Amino acid sequence: MIDIKFLRENPDIVKENIKKKFQDEKIALVDEVITLDAESRRAKQEGDSLRASRNKISKEIGALMAQGKKEEAEEKKAEVAANARRLAELEKLEPELQEKITKIMMVIPNIIDESVPIGKDDSENVEIQKYGEPLVPDFEVPYHADILNSISGLDKDAAGRTSGNGFYYLMGDAARIHSAMISYARDFMIDKGFTYCIPPFMIRSSVVNGVMSFAEMEAMMYKIEGEDLYLIGTSEHSMIGKFKGEIVKESSLPVTMTSYSPCFRKEVGSHGIEERGVYRVHQFEKQEMVVLCKPEDSMDWYHKMWSYTVEFFRNLDVPVRTLECCSGDLADLKVKSCDIEAWSPRQQKYFEVGSCSTLGDAQARRLGIRTKGENGTYYVHTLNNTVLATPRGLIAFLENNVNADGCIRIPEALRPYMGGKEKILPNAK
Repeated sequence: MIDIKFLRENPDIVKENIKKKFQDEKIALVDEVITLDAESRRAKQEGDSLRASRNKISKEIGALMAQGKKEEAEEKKAEVAANARRLAELEKLEPELQEKITKIMMVIPNIIDESVPIGKDDSENVEIQKYGEPLVPDFEVPYHADILNSISGLDKDAAGRTSGNGFYYLMGDAARIHSAMISYARDFMIDKGFTYCIPPFMIRSSVVNGVMSFAEMEAMMYKIEGEDLYLIGTSEHSMIGKFKGEIVKESSLPVTMTSYSPCFRKEVGSHGIEERGVYRVHQFEKQEMVVLCKPEDSMDWYHKMWSYTVEFFRNLDVPVRTLECCSGDLADLKVKSCDIEAWSPRQQKYFEVGSCSTLGDAQARRLGIRTKGENGTYYVHTLNNTVLATPRGLIAFLENNVNADGCIRIPEALRPYMGGKEKILPNAK
């Protein structure tokens, strides 16, 4: 959510930003919120004036009564009564206007960074750089579900019976690799100086509304029936929510945290849930990183954060590339974002394994997260980035580390978490 003062003073900039995001239907909202804001300020000003007048007239009534001027005092009392009726109207009107303003402001997109490429959707995202050689081996790389089945590592049939489509059992060495990757991601980020955290896996609607748009919430999140609780779609939500309503000490910035959590998503949309494999599922696990910092430091942190994910996957011998998200592909709260994509030697193309975003002060403004410095109190900037989301990260690992004979090579970085194993052999046929 952008600053209402900024919108009031720069309506053309806000409208141009909306055009860059190809959301022209929202342009009229800028003038609407300006009109409501002016009405709200007039109502507040009139209310403040009536309150001041009430105090002044009350003193006058006391003086008139003391002088025995009852008739004049009664006239003043009538004036106070009339003012009180009007004040009651205004005190009802003010919150109504503010609610309307907030509702509109919540759907006006954040101002994107000037470096963001302009494009309508993800087909117009721009490749930044490749890391590692995207090799195609001289043998046919199996589908990831077949690799998992070759080590008795996947059972979707049983998950279908217990939970339905979009769920899975990971078994044996497959489950162990999965856990090893998560553990390594945790220690990798701790070594980068991030504080490890396991957050709540459910959050209230006030937090949900602070960290994401309503449309995203409806498409992504599962609500707990009968309670004001939602299952998290990513731990970023509860990590940022941790600071809701707080004034963070400026001396403690930047706050750098890395969190583990299971994640739950409806995955509503045309892409659907994958029937056979585990690329798109309702439940997965994730190691996330979150940063709260001063505004002037946010872009430096943005570049550090995505580079950590690149380094992590390169340590697993997975080639990756970074992809700059264009304006039309940015969620409304985001200022700038890039995807980290892993190479798929089976498909001979890249696929998304992580995303890094800076949101400016949009989330902090919604949640009331501020800090206090020499120049007064201001909103912090928030950033988030995926270190590892698996089983999608597991797919990238398997495809890039499976050999022609079916054995799966374990990179050095994971061996301490795999009991020293250097490879996993397929089942005997």
